[in-house]
Amino acid sequence: MCEVHRVDFQAQDLRLSEGPQAGEAVPAAVLRLAGEEPVRPVWQNEAGGLTFEVGSGVQRRFVKWAPVGSPLDLATEAVRLRWAVRHASVPRLLAVGGDQTGAWLVTAALPGENSVSPRWQAAPATAVRSLGQGLRRLHDFLPVAECPFTWAAADRVADARRRASAGQVNVELWHSSHRHLSIAEALRLVAVPPPVDELVVCHGDACAPNTLLDAEGAVTGHVDLGLLGVGDRWADLAIATWSAGWNYGPGWEGALLDAYGIAPDPSRTAYYRLLWDLDA
Repeated sequence: MCEVHRVDFQAQDLRLSEGPQAGEAVPAAVLRLAGEEPVRPVWQNEAGGLTFEVGSGVQRRFVKWAPVGSPLDLATEAVRLRWAVRHASVPRLLAVGGDQTGAWLVTAALPGENSVSPRWQAAPATAVRSLGQGLRRLHDFLPVAECPFTWAAADRVADARRRASAGQVNVELWHSSHRHLSIAEALRLVAVPPPVDELVVCHGDACAPNTLLDAEGAVTGHVDLGLLGVGDRWADLAIATWSAGWNYGPGWEGALLDAYGIAPDPSRTAYYRLLWDLDA
């Protein structure tokens, strides 16, 4: 997830993804995939996953690597990329594989830069407007009737129950607004999803870092699609608006919803944010 969870490089009470630590060893599998080309670490998440930029120019590509035991399912992301690339600007899959140390996913680079780069953090009005418009286009272009993947609330609740029973839900990763709840209380609150506003093919991790912008601030594509599937559009909007605050500061949720073209829905937003934390 943002990869799975999203990201604010400053926040202290959110699940963080950040640049790899200085001196972080490059996995042998990534070095093999790179050959003689340069490798640059660009991302690390709390699940142990690493992302590296390999090569330059037309050969530039990205390698995501997940160690054995990581909850990141790169094979699942590969299947979703193969489907989504026919309908939207997402990375083109080049390779997927694994060995005894972990798994990898190799994709061609998209144009543009991360929407939480210093440039766009300094221009939040442009970035947030583009995020809302880009998410709306993604929802409009990905065909619900043809999508074989689900991100429905009922399926996610069932998975949360299964993971809770297995002791795999980590309350320490929850947002501070939810930490007063027990896992049982949180599961009770999400047990009955709100009526669906509109079914779309959700990105599944619609936080700001997963959107790329060109030099003028227009969206060039979306990355990290491992959770893509059909669900209520508020499952994405709840996280996209949350991320606007994480990454650009308070007060930007309304601007993102305006750019998307929808009025606030506090009830659905609260529901899907709690369900998001139960995914942790």
